[in-house]
Order: sequence, then C-alpha cells, then structure tokens
Amino acid sequence: MLILASASPRRRELLSQAGFTFEVHPAHIPEDPLPGEDPIAYVTRLAREKAQAVFEQTAQHSAATSADLAVLGADTTVTLDNQILGKPTDAADAARMLRLLSGRSHRVITGVALATAHNTEIAAEVTAVRFLTLSDAEIEAYVATGEPMDKAGAYAIQGRAARWIPRIEGCYFNVVGLPLALVSALIESRDRGYNCSPSLK
Repeated sequence: MLILASASPRRRELLSQAGFTFEVHPAHIPEDPLPGEDPIAYVTRLAREKAQAVFEQTAQHSAATSADLAVLGADTTVTLDNQILGKPTDAADAARMLRLLSGRSHRVITGVALATAHNTEIAAEVTAVRFLTLSDAEIEAYVATGEPMDKAGAYAIQGRAARWIPRIEGCYFNVVGLPLALVSALIESRDRGYNCSPSLK
C-alpha cells in the first residue's frame, strides 16, 4: 500500500497522473527551517519527517502489515541567494517574495522521502526558474487573485504566473511540487525489492 503524506492537491494530481494507486494521509509536523539550515537539507529533512510520521501512525492502526506499507513524503521550497522562500504568511509577504524573484533566476528544490519497514530513502530535485521583470501593478493584481498564498515562493508555474516564466532548466513537475521521474524511481525500486540509491542532486 502506497500513502502520500501530503495534503497538496497538486501532488495528488501528479502522482495520479503518473499512474500510481495510493491513499492520502497528510502529515502534520512543524515546517520551520532550523537555524542556518541549507535549503536541500531543509526539504529532505521535512520530507523524511513527514514520511516517517505517517508510516508510524499507519503501521500502528492499519490492517495492512508494515511490510506492505510505503509512505511518500515531499516538501518544496524556493531559494534565492540561498535564502529559503516558503509559503507567504500574508499578501504583503507574497508581494515581497515576488519582488525578490522579479527579473531573476531562482531555484526550486523538492525533497522526497519513501519510508518503508526497511528504511527511508531520501532524494532531492533542483530546477532553475527564470522570471521576467514584474511591475508593482502586476504583482498587486496577482496577489489579489489569492493564487500565491499556499505556494512556496508565492507563485504557481501551472497557474497565472506561467506568463512570467520564459524558461526553466530541469524538471517542470518539480516546480509544480513533485518530481515525477525521481519519485517513480524511488517507488519502483521499492517494488522491485532493491535500492536504487538515488543521489541528492
């Protein structure tokens, strides 16, 4: 049994798109970065903590044996100059983030973890994203739509912000919230019964 430890509708849609059958059990853990924590270390730690928390809860209360259980955790962040830009706290914070991203390239990093009875495999995907220069009016209008409010970096590449992104380098699905090729490698290696040991990119 595969479980997605995330409440994100985007991750649920992407995992379904890739052809996986799964249940959704969101994890509830603090998501604040540790002092001085590197962005890749931050997202992989959160992905691991989410996967392991839901694995432990499910193994205790599910009729399925833990040997048949696999829990996928994921966390995505946006970084600029090694600064972590998570989900905005309010409209003003969203506008601040968009002003920082305007006219520059940034990185989107997703950490993924697959917890099983044997171990927890972790990996990360990094995509570079280029933003056009945004006017204050464009930022204000975009924030007013509400789209930025639950997104790392305060934008959705699959939404209205697409018109400001002329190019990316790397996995598009990573920017949406779940790097499908990397996740598939983790899940399929578990199903084949061996460890593919994906590297942290």
